[in-house]
Amino acid sequence: MKIAVFGVGAMGSVYAGLLADAGHELWAVDPWRAHLDAIATTGLRVEGASGDRVVRTIRTAADPADLPMVDLVIIATKASAVGEAARALTGCVGPDTLILTIQNGLGAGERIGQHMSTANVILGVADGFGASMKGPGHVHHNAMKLIRIGEMGGGMTERLERLAELWQGAGFNVKAFADINQLIWEKFLCNVTLSAPCTVIGCTVGEVMDNAETRALALSCMREAYAIGQHKGIAFSFDDPEAYVTAFAAQMPRARPSMLLDHMAGRPSEIDAINGMVPVLGAEIGLPTPYNQTLSTIVRAREAAFGKDKE
Repeated sequence: MKIAVFGVGAMGSVYAGLLADAGHELWAVDPWRAHLDAIATTGLRVEGASGDRVVRTIRTAADPADLPMVDLVIIATKASAVGEAARALTGCVGPDTLILTIQNGLGAGERIGQHMSTANVILGVADGFGASMKGPGHVHHNAMKLIRIGEMGGGMTERLERLAELWQGAGFNVKAFADINQLIWEKFLCNVTLSAPCTVIGCTVGEVMDNAETRALALSCMREAYAIGQHKGIAFSFDDPEAYVTAFAAQMPRARPSMLLDHMAGRPSEIDAINGMVPVLGAEIGLPTPYNQTLSTIVRAREAAFGKDKE
């Protein structure tokens, strides 16, 4: 297949490297020129749970206008850049092109829908990769637990199953699900529990959950999101959300959520798609969300100050 990966940061680079290594014509699209130059000249090194390889067959494009028509687009950008990616990719998308978007938080499909039909949109949720960039042209990932995919409108389809097989053929553990929104919401609860609390406090997952006060704060954020999910009729697979998110956190006590890593690097985070999304959804149904509103305000205020000390 001809595949374009929009956003070849850590996760996008893992996707691109393994799919290209499996024999697909792979185009990497990203504004990070140094990374694209390294991929074009010496190849992309993918190191970690999948082995250690240098993939030299990836084609690069800083400008999406340079792309040919492709069979599959993978949007692996930050949640805030999904809409921009959707607007930019219209020239390489045909009537049968699938668009798979894999992000943290909620709203990726809706952001795409602002620029094109969502009839061919597939939603994805990735868990347990621990991916990080070591430098231009070099990505590392600690694991590759699972990628869940599903039709935006729900249901099992032949194209969804074929897409899962394509990823499996490249070495990924990918499963297709009829109700991807349930899985997105369950991951959303975990993100809400840990992202803003760890970022505002400045500590690891284990440090937040081991302290009674900060654990109560994190679980209060989760409860607000869970109440909204129940109101929306999300078919959660559990009856005890506290036990669910606590078990999730226990698997990675030393981890730092991507939001905290963004702040440590002085980068804007995905706050609007995670904790910042909870007050938006709460307002739609008249549900107060003071914990997420407060933490989101703090996160945004810190991001507004990024770079000002260098002026």
